[in-house]
Amino acid sequence: MKFQAALCFILLAGALAPGQAQPAIHFADITAAAGIRFTHNNGAFGKKYLPETLGPGCAFLDYDGDGWPDILLVNGQDWPGHQRDSSTLKLYRNNHDGTFTDVTRKAGLAVEMYGMGVAVGDYDNDGHDDIFVSALGQSRLFHNQGNGTFKDATRNAGLWGPNEFSTSAAWVDYDHDGWLDLVVANYVQWSPQTDLFCTLDGTHKSYCTPESYKGTSPRLWHNLGQGRFEDATRKAGLYDPASKGLGVAILDYDQDGWPDIAIANDTQPNKLYLNKHNGTFEERGVLAGVAFSENGVARAGMGVDAADYDRSGRPSLVITNFANQMLALYHNEGNGLFVDEAPRSEIGRASLLTLGFGCFFFDYDLDGWPDLFVADGHIESDVERVQKRVTYAEAPHLFRNQQGKFMEVTAQMGSAFSAPKVARGAAYADIDNDGDLDLLVTTNAGRAYLFRNEGGTNHVLRVKLVGQKSNRDGIGAVVRIAAGGQKQWQMVHSGSSYLSQSELTLTFGLAGAGKADSVEVEWPSGRRDKMSNVAAGQTITVQEEKGIVNSRPFAQTERPAPQARPATP
Repeated sequence: MKFQAALCFILLAGALAPGQAQPAIHFADITAAAGIRFTHNNGAFGKKYLPETLGPGCAFLDYDGDGWPDILLVNGQDWPGHQRDSSTLKLYRNNHDGTFTDVTRKAGLAVEMYGMGVAVGDYDNDGHDDIFVSALGQSRLFHNQGNGTFKDATRNAGLWGPNEFSTSAAWVDYDHDGWLDLVVANYVQWSPQTDLFCTLDGTHKSYCTPESYKGTSPRLWHNLGQGRFEDATRKAGLYDPASKGLGVAILDYDQDGWPDIAIANDTQPNKLYLNKHNGTFEERGVLAGVAFSENGVARAGMGVDAADYDRSGRPSLVITNFANQMLALYHNEGNGLFVDEAPRSEIGRASLLTLGFGCFFFDYDLDGWPDLFVADGHIESDVERVQKRVTYAEAPHLFRNQQGKFMEVTAQMGSAFSAPKVARGAAYADIDNDGDLDLLVTTNAGRAYLFRNEGGTNHVLRVKLVGQKSNRDGIGAVVRIAAGGQKQWQMVHSGSSYLSQSELTLTFGLAGAGKADSVEVEWPSGRRDKMSNVAAGQTITVQEEKGIVNSRPFAQTERPAPQARPATP
């Protein structure tokens, strides 16, 4: 880990009681120094069209296969008749020294579209991660050619045609055939021609809420192999025209080894689709207790993620909601039911007035307990005129996990990190190969933020999977680790957060343990691979049926110095 040469710092950390925060951990804004120059274009020109409020998403992916996460930023575009500037997707290649280079045009991704979200996965099992970009209108599938470039494969893959308001997406092998399928959330039926007049003050136009528009069913694309997909939405039991989906998470909530699907809906009940092992799903949201709030109200669900945050052995759910609704932290009780713990916790109290979008569990301090990050920002710039306690730009939330209980530590993470933003998408990855997790946050009609995780002395082990009989990315595989008398597990998953994709490599904080006593991988194929006495301080690559095929120790990179930036976009 970083700064281990600072002996006094190590001694201080060693004296900490279990569950106590490590000193000096913070997130430094290195966006400008890293070479990330991006401003989101939502096309706004005064009409207050609904899609302008929602984007953009972002992703970490290793598009060139060099083991270092690269960055993809999704962009919108100007509305017809109001063209000002060209705006495209942005791909930044990791230079291995804390900086990035814009390779968008070289990679063939300088594509104009009203993009919303992104999901990353190797859909044809050729060893190169492909990109799906959801959009208002025609979403796109970009096939990784393996030579640093991408080719638009939307038509050839059979995905061309639907003209929808698509949001979050996730790759998932729902039928365990070894090929990644694709689930896409759709929002509402909207077009410039059907745009409605809504107002906060009775006079001026404001952005409409989704109640004003009809919903749209999510789509499930079944991978047929040979790079082709079929629409399996109705056949699989996911057709739901009342849905107004914004977030998608993949989890195995009943622990039967088959991936289930959670969809966060805006002003409609959240959905939880139970995998029936035969290519179909059964919707269980109401029965499981995740459809509504505690008082039976369908909230404005935005982002969603799943993790075993309390070491119960079961994945629980977090869903971000609108201002005055608080986060939902649905604890998995293990009997098919979830209970929302947020109203009785600091998570609920701290998030009551904020509007959350991107969210995820990740272990920022590497103590072995997944913490929770939430990107916040309102949709209406004039909201303070009608709600005095609610603001447009909002500080994020970072909740530190104290053995199953959460405490907000946002203010301790640095002024740039805690500054108010109109945030939307969010993702995490280890950008500098030092073992801990860095953050990428997008803002609506503003710049992106890249935050480097600094400080900390805990040990860590990172695990990358390569499937053989299972899909190449190992999506859906569960990795279980025992270290220092503690046990934890994670599932490799696409999607989660909001419109965004975090890296697929798993990061396990080991606290003071210098090795993992055991590492066990449960593959979607049913195979189990087990390894013993695996040293911390490295990224291991585990191949199905072969075990560890590569290991790479963490590096000390030459870091770009953080540069001061404005607090708001």
